[in-house]
Amino acid sequence: MKTKITVLTICAMLFALCLPAEAQQPAKVPRIIGFLGVTSPSTISARVEALRQGLRELGYEEGKNIVIEYRWAEGKFDRLPDLAGELVRLKVEVIVTGGPADTRAAKEATNTIPIVMGFDNDPVGSGFVASLAHPSGNITGLSTLSPELSGKRLELLREVLPKLFRVAVLGTSIQPGNTQSLKETELAARAFGIQLQHLDVLDPKDIQTAFRAASKGGADAVLVLQSPVFNPRRIHLAELAVKNRLPAMYPQGEYVEDGGLMTYGPSMTDLFRRGATYVDKILKGAKPADLPIEQPKKFEFIVNLKAAKQIGLTIPPNVLARADRVIR
Repeated sequence: MKTKITVLTICAMLFALCLPAEAQQPAKVPRIIGFLGVTSPSTISARVEALRQGLRELGYEEGKNIVIEYRWAEGKFDRLPDLAGELVRLKVEVIVTGGPADTRAAKEATNTIPIVMGFDNDPVGSGFVASLAHPSGNITGLSTLSPELSGKRLELLREVLPKLFRVAVLGTSIQPGNTQSLKETELAARAFGIQLQHLDVLDPKDIQTAFRAASKGGADAVLVLQSPVFNPRRIHLAELAVKNRLPAMYPQGEYVEDGGLMTYGPSMTDLFRRGATYVDKILKGAKPADLPIEQPKKFEFIVNLKAAKQIGLTIPPNVLARADRVIR
């Protein structure tokens, strides 16, 4: 009898010890996404944080249920293909791109891994998607495509400079979407009777040369297009504009925060925060081909009065009244 009781006791103890092991759920493996950027982390830190915030709002916590593998080209375009290849070999579930050049590299690296564009000027013209409504491939995301942007930027420059006649346009021809931006600017310029001076900036060392050419060419103002050559050198552009006493209109708010005069365009942080919704849908099984490209919902007109003062420019009160933000 004592032997039977001992055996039963031992069995009960073993059973009790087994319960926690059986009840314990296997740890969830974090989902891995990649982020590809042609610039450096500090250059677009606000955009990356907006993406992370968007993911947190959707229930994703880095290190717990999601891991982000970052790859930065540090301004070296030729590094992008290798970095995109690294993300592919890591078998990330989604690649988020920081801009058009990054999207092109990711597209050339894979046609199966979903790609979410943080933004692109002209996804159709760049050959990334078949249409905004039906992307059809492995790429989807956000677009800054908005034909009225160029006209609005030139209109604001004219209001600040009533005698505006000649505008130097700084762009990078190898940047996807640059051609479309130029076409839109040319259309708007013809409507306003403004002459354009196109200046192609392919390398950082060409920026100073471009400003010198704008000044010698009699430009009344400068219009800076979106380019990964310019974005990491926002302070340098602002300094050159002051040195050459040229009012300048920039593509995003970061330029004005770093000393530029004016910007009118989509909120980049808003675009990247919304990009998190695409990541979420894809991780839950949606296909990029079925997710329409979204266009901007939030636009910003920002004026830097410090920059205006440095070049002896007075911003009319009616223009200031329309600004979403004024830096004093």
